[in-house]
Amino acid sequence: MMNPFRCLLFMLVFLAGSGLDQHAYAYLDPGTGSMVLQLLLGGIAGALVVGKLYWHRFKSMFGRSASNPSTENHRDAQDSQNEK
Repeated sequence: MMNPFRCLLFMLVFLAGSGLDQHAYAYLDPGTGSMVLQLLLGGIAGALVVGKLYWHRFKSMFGRSASNPSTENHRDAQDSQNEK
């Protein structure tokens, strides 16, 4: 919880800042909208890729082992040939 002095100081700064309101007269060209849309879609795509990576890790923690018996036999055969 904030102490009363910090709360009062915050309120004074907020009220002083809101009293200095001025018009910006800013112009947003059509390229700004497409840039914001591209940023939004890129963020969603990135979040989906990260989610997919972590989903596979999550599934692998609770799933069965992905080892195939035929590959294990093949490795055993190679190991026995290397020993000769």
